[in-house]
Amino acid sequence: MNEPDDEELAQSVLVEAIENQIRDGNPAEARNTLNKLMLVGTAREEAVQMMATVLAVEVRAILKEERAFDTAWYIKALQALPTLPDEK
Repeated sequence: MNEPDDEELAQSVLVEAIENQIRDGNPAEARNTLNKLMLVGTAREEAVQMMATVLAVEVRAILKEERAFDTAWYIKALQALPTLPDEK
């Protein structure tokens, strides 16, 4: 069995973080976004992947800019799905 590469591992961690947000309702917009996307016909797995992409954009910005998590931007980006955000 092959070990996952760094990109696969990072994606797995992001998906797990999204699943935790949905389960915990924190932020509430995570569960709301999943419900909205599924309501318009997006498969659950695809919706979670889109949400993980939003989280990845924010994480990259945090690392690049050496700043705290921007909750307001994150929520706005989740609410804009299925339109994916540009890199920050």
